[in-house]
Amino acid sequence: MNTAAAQSPTHTPVFAAPKPPTEPDRAARQREVVAALASVLPAHSLLWNAEDTTPYECDGLTAYRQRPLVVCLPETEDEVQAVLRTCHRLSVPVVARGAGTGLSGGAMPHALGVTLSLARFNRIVEIDPRARTARVQCGVRNLAISEAAAQYGLYYAPDPSSQIACTIGGNVAENSGGVHCLKYGLTVHNVLAVRGFTMEGEPVQFGSAALDSPGYDLLATVIGSEGMLAVAVEVTVKLIPKPLLARCIMASFDDIRKAGDAVAAVIAAGIIPAGLEMMDKPMTAAVEDFVHAGYDLTAEAILLCESDGTPEEVEEEISRMRAVLAGAGATAISVSKDEAERLRFWSGRKNAFPASGRISPDYMCMDSTIPRKRLADILLAIQQMEKKYQLRCANVFHAGDGNLHPLIMFDANDPDQLHRCELFGAEILETSVAMGGTITGEHGVGVEKLSSMCVQFSREENAQMMALKHAFDPEGLLNPGKLIPTLNRCAEYGKMLIRGGKLAHPDLPRY
Repeated sequence: MNTAAAQSPTHTPVFAAPKPPTEPDRAARQREVVAALASVLPAHSLLWNAEDTTPYECDGLTAYRQRPLVVCLPETEDEVQAVLRTCHRLSVPVVARGAGTGLSGGAMPHALGVTLSLARFNRIVEIDPRARTARVQCGVRNLAISEAAAQYGLYYAPDPSSQIACTIGGNVAENSGGVHCLKYGLTVHNVLAVRGFTMEGEPVQFGSAALDSPGYDLLATVIGSEGMLAVAVEVTVKLIPKPLLARCIMASFDDIRKAGDAVAAVIAAGIIPAGLEMMDKPMTAAVEDFVHAGYDLTAEAILLCESDGTPEEVEEEISRMRAVLAGAGATAISVSKDEAERLRFWSGRKNAFPASGRISPDYMCMDSTIPRKRLADILLAIQQMEKKYQLRCANVFHAGDGNLHPLIMFDANDPDQLHRCELFGAEILETSVAMGGTITGEHGVGVEKLSSMCVQFSREENAQMMALKHAFDPEGLLNPGKLIPTLNRCAEYGKMLIRGGKLAHPDLPRY
């Protein structure tokens, strides 16, 4: 997450918000929209005064803000449908919002649009222990699903670090993962069905309770679509049995490359840990001071490797992992003795973001993915970028699947630092693509990475994505402005990345 305070930078940022409307135009449009929505929503579900709508001006990426025209807080599906139909009739943009824990600005409002808050959809509709499924409203917290299923010995596997607050609807929008996604998969692997409405208010369902559904696999299309294709109101998820036992290894390394090679060695040995995470020295120092997880502060990097299953399976897998890690050059290896110690090991990883917030006024959490074998390469490249941009960066990785979370530390009250932070982040994304990776792993594109789409995708690929968006939302009213960068934006972005007369990665495709 980015804890930056709202500022008006004096530079042209990597993401430049659209020019806001004039106050007279905004006021007139607001009166029209409020009057129309007042006929379909009770007064307590409609907000439009500045003091009421300001809390909705951003999500977890707070460097970019925009106050919405109106905020709607429906309580029933009929009200959601009525809001969408009204907004469609008036050609008013709609941005769906869950808990606001997203880290890429995916829920940033539109200046002349409605923010559709689904926070009141927080009911667990049904848990079926025999089918091992849960049917929940979109505003149910991720962790609440596992808490409700615990009485049946079941739980919901995806566990993003924000699981105590983030909602299942937001997880669907961003295809969220978590520290156990290596073994158990992302949201897309754990959701059976999504039900909701199109922008026109037409009911729609993707997937089913069966193992497959007829026609194209539109469920996988909607998951990770960042609220641009439909508004989800109900989700059916898979539940899995809670393992009988789980133990965690903490391995220390005196060299970043050794730690990165150890990750590849574990997977190459045919072992798929329940979790395989990596933190560098600056991150472990920040975390240890915060939660006292027992981390080795002398190590250049540490790995957390978890095994779960039956006691016999865990004992055998822990033994194999210890041997691989020792062979890869681990300087110290600790294995959790009990559940309390295992949770303490993980508490550090789960609190990496708030720990960083204690040592820097602001930070920007990037999110890209690279091949596992390039983990050390990207870390060493980031160290060089720290010198180049004169900013600190602490790193935490979903190492098992190559998902990076570099946290760039800066002061948002200094426009020059914000500018350098943006360039730092853009170069991390470019470098990830150059190494065979992607610009996002689980946080989404939102507004943060919109310009980086110019590097990841060709003009033709972006056109195909726009065509898909058009098929679901012909007028482009759902979460507009966050799908495809314009040619002008890509040109300006390219100019910004020219450093010293040359591009950081000249071989990457651009347009």
